[in-house]
Amino acid sequence: MTDDQGSFGDKRLQVYVRRKGRITKGQQRALDEYSTRYVVAPEALQTPQTLFGRDAPLGIEIGFGMGHALTAWAAAEPDWNLVGIDVYQPGIGAALLGIVEGKHDNVVLMEADARAVVASLPSASIDALHVFFPDPWPKARHHKRRIIEPEFTAVMADRLRPGGKLRVATDIEAYAQVMLEVLEAEPGLANDAGSGFAPRPNLRPITHFESRGLARGHGVWDFAYTRKG
Repeated sequence: MTDDQGSFGDKRLQVYVRRKGRITKGQQRALDEYSTRYVVAPEALQTPQTLFGRDAPLGIEIGFGMGHALTAWAAAEPDWNLVGIDVYQPGIGAALLGIVEGKHDNVVLMEADARAVVASLPSASIDALHVFFPDPWPKARHHKRRIIEPEFTAVMADRLRPGGKLRVATDIEAYAQVMLEVLEAEPGLANDAGSGFAPRPNLRPITHFESRGLARGHGVWDFAYTRKG
């Protein structure tokens, strides 16, 4: 294991996510009934061909929220193996409901530290990484907790295959500017838009929350980068 690969207990790569939240009866039922089938241990991703029973492009969504974008991705790319990583139990329950209702057998979930999971994988092993609306951690003393920061961005770039895609989105303008600076400074990535922000990808559906924000005049900033060959 190289120095930047980390382990699942590496505190340098710790992701900080607010875990608390009210779980609905449906989400709890999904956790009880479907976790055994669709929630896997981080170590399982070390052998994705065994995990999914096939050799296929690997996509990972970090912080999948309630699972809307992840299940849309699964529907759009049934020939991909997809992994959603989060630690928010209501969101895991909601995503399980979406996976089962959509019969998406190409998706598994992990309740785990996303940074450490990605860092534990070999170089050039992921075909696409999605990071949609990560916590902006607005207070200055918490900025070190942001997931789009130089150290982990370098890890993500390394774990992508040449030609692999990194897609990011935020609805916080100040964080968008920081993200742009970090992503542009990463030598392993090329901006698909040439410079600046990118159009919203079809793989990222507009959620009810986003629609409400857009109606109120709030902005959303998307990024699309490709791992250089």
